[in-house]
Amino acid sequence: MIPTILVLSWFIPDYSVDGLTSNWSFTSGRLGRRIRQGPHISHLHDYRVFPARIPYVRHHFTQCPLYSTTESSSTDNKKYEPEKSHEEDTSITQPSDIVDRDRQQKFQNPVSKQLHHIANRIHQDVSHVAEGLAFDAGAAIVETHKPSKNVSYLSSSPQWKRLVDHRDKVIHKLHLRDLLKDRTRSDQLFVEHDGVYLDYSRQQITVETIDLLSSLATRQNLRAKINAMFEGEKINFTEDRAVLHTALRAKKDQIGTVFSDGEDVVKQVHEMLDHIKYFTEGVRSGEIRGYTGKHLRNIISVGIGGSYLGPEFLHEVLKTEPEGVNSSLGYSLRFLSNVDPVDVERTCSELDPEETLIVIVSKTFTTAETMLNARTMRQWLWDFMGDDPEVVRKHMVACSSVSSTNLVVDFGINTEENFFRFWDWVGGRYSLCSSVGAVPISLMYGFDVFQKFLDGANSIDKHFSSAPFNENIPVLMGMLGVWNMSFMGYCARTTLPYAEALLKLPAHIQQLDMESNGKYVTRDGLEIDYPVGEIDFGEPGTNGQHSFFQLLHMGQVVPCDFIGFVTSQHDLFIDGENLSSHDELMANFFAQPDALANGKTSDAVRAEGVRDDLVIHRTFHGNRPSLSLLLPKLTAYATGQLLAIYEHRTAVQGFIWDINSFDQWGVELGKQLASKIKDNLFDGRSNPDQPVRASNPSTTRLLNYYINNSRDTTCDATNSGLTTVTTKTYGDTKRTAKSMNARPIPSRHDLTGKNGKLS
Repeated sequence: MIPTILVLSWFIPDYSVDGLTSNWSFTSGRLGRRIRQGPHISHLHDYRVFPARIPYVRHHFTQCPLYSTTESSSTDNKKYEPEKSHEEDTSITQPSDIVDRDRQQKFQNPVSKQLHHIANRIHQDVSHVAEGLAFDAGAAIVETHKPSKNVSYLSSSPQWKRLVDHRDKVIHKLHLRDLLKDRTRSDQLFVEHDGVYLDYSRQQITVETIDLLSSLATRQNLRAKINAMFEGEKINFTEDRAVLHTALRAKKDQIGTVFSDGEDVVKQVHEMLDHIKYFTEGVRSGEIRGYTGKHLRNIISVGIGGSYLGPEFLHEVLKTEPEGVNSSLGYSLRFLSNVDPVDVERTCSELDPEETLIVIVSKTFTTAETMLNARTMRQWLWDFMGDDPEVVRKHMVACSSVSSTNLVVDFGINTEENFFRFWDWVGGRYSLCSSVGAVPISLMYGFDVFQKFLDGANSIDKHFSSAPFNENIPVLMGMLGVWNMSFMGYCARTTLPYAEALLKLPAHIQQLDMESNGKYVTRDGLEIDYPVGEIDFGEPGTNGQHSFFQLLHMGQVVPCDFIGFVTSQHDLFIDGENLSSHDELMANFFAQPDALANGKTSDAVRAEGVRDDLVIHRTFHGNRPSLSLLLPKLTAYATGQLLAIYEHRTAVQGFIWDINSFDQWGVELGKQLASKIKDNLFDGRSNPDQPVRASNPSTTRLLNYYINNSRDTTCDATNSGLTTVTTKTYGDTKRTAKSMNARPIPSRHDLTGKNGKLS
């Protein structure tokens, strides 16, 4: 039968087997890491390579570890069923049961049935054996990566089953209060790199757990996938894009090492960074001025999602960082993200348009919310300086993809000097290191501060791409995320920075992780039969302690990430106090993980004299996992390190789960429906006597209630009275603008007060 497969595949290259949409072709000789053959062949880790040698295939059919049958092995048309794992839900559809019934009639003759049977067996059970190998002389079948229903589940792999068995027989019998007493274990469960100290001894694991997780990661070709990301392979296959946010912080000595579509991406990045440095330093020095000749001191960054959350998170850090404080004196940075007109009012309040620079951040320059706000800001400028095209050219800049150039030109922005490009291989939630963050942050704090942020991220990139798994901070955190979600069943996770300046970090991580790994199918198109995609939330300590820590201690189990710093950005030591304010904060940083892990036994509660009927209410079961990240000080460099750690943690989890962490099709459906609803609203405003009709009775009723009870708003902009933006605040601004413009920019701010004490 094997020669028959070879002959038929050779002469019928587009043959489809039971829903397989792949084109099969041949290659011979030694297959290296890179395989090139035709337009569909790319890197080995993205494809299944099968040696077409009779002894191997015969061994495969007789020794398959994942499938069993009760019929004779000589029957070609028998059905194979996967063996069920320890806790497998029998209601879950198995791979061999997922059959396109419309195509079954293709296999009514014996030859087709044999082909169908053999092709499925090879495709399902041999792929993970062949991945990463190089074969000697002899033919091999190379299958291009397209979604297929005929591949095995990760949860059916031996590595997965060993983790399930380890959880049931070992971990469920242990308690963290006992594990924490084991000094040998404690000394093995921490790692340090470039000032970042990760302690994960309070996770519900043993050293063996890490070994088993590493085995699973190896089975999933984690190292090869990391390398593919860094090298510019198009691992975001649903959008046919590379994923190269790491190139955004690559050093100049890496020029010539990373390419995408034939372009030297590191060279492109540094050309754009040089452009940003030139422009932002020109604005800050006063060489580049506004339409009326005034110094541009106010920056409004208009964007949403990744175009807003990342830059604002970094801005909040630098606001109180000593170098950031001094470099930003005399400047202000605000963010406009929400399409709610109240957000516009708050953003523009008390700002002089003549001193304001608007940064429009949209990868496609079509994002509905961002572009409405961009037009609003343009109108704001026109209201007070007239509609001369130079007003927009002097007061508005764009951060967008190269493919959006024409749209930026049409908007009126000067693309020769004020267009800061980034590329399709930069995802929105991974874009902080691009012009998305570089332009507003450099305008506010200076380019040198932003460069330090990039350097911190680059430090973690190098660590992530080279360190062994058991010494690799992002890999360890990613594997622990997989363990807690998929094996321990903890469906939420919280980020707890014990630094007020990181108040926006949890929101950024929330988008980064939930938009990346909120998926339900694998790369091969199988519906996942194991839990993925945590619900991420968080709040700075100690505010979170008085908000949701009650649930963390006594409600459902939520793994926690505690983030702390050895030195505060700005410490205080009050007369009469025994500890500084930072020590007070860090006492909670150290205490909360122990409280979660150890809990409080009923005996300990009784020993405090609590009544017997109240003991149960004050007993804490503990055994709640957490990890602690400790860094020297919250600086621009350390912030870059934190960003890269969490970006790579997200990627690691997606790589192990075998999902695409770099697309976000779930965001699109709501946008499409909103477009239809806007048509309904237009009809309702234009014809107030006619009720609107939406896609279903419920939405129809809600829309008509909204329209009938909202204030009278016509669709004629000239009569609506709505086109003037924040005029009531501009009058006050205008009266003080002259004195503001005459005020010199301070050169220094003393953060220390009177010897570090309140004066």
